[in-house]
Amino acid sequence: MIRALLVGTQPPCLTQYTYVQEPPFDAVVIGSLTLGQLLCFQQEQVLEALAVGKSVVLYTPGLPEAPKNRALAAALASRRRELKGWGVLFTDGAQKRLVTAQEAQTLKQSGRLPGPGAVLTPLAREILEGTD
Repeated sequence: MIRALLVGTQPPCLTQYTYVQEPPFDAVVIGSLTLGQLLCFQQEQVLEALAVGKSVVLYTPGLPEAPKNRALAAALASRRRELKGWGVLFTDGAQKRLVTAQEAQTLKQSGRLPGPGAVLTPLAREILEGTD
């Protein structure tokens, strides 16, 4: 199991994680955000995790919507794009499997590749694409 800092509520489908509330952790899972949290994203531990290359996964059904306010909906969409640009991995809990750096090391050592539909963290991609 991967030790993950949980932000917000626990997603029902991301079962490969053991959730913790404080360090040490190997990844961050954002289960939900409020409108204010998404618009003014300042989760210090999440930003620090991104800065050092840890996986940050955001469960998209936990994101707020603003279907009746076009300007607010556009601002929310812009913040989502910004988070993706920072390296946050978005998931809706579908059958895509997240491959972390730790799993990538194991796959590489055994000469295997991730399965179809796998989502690689940036560090996992580096490990699998790197040459010895």
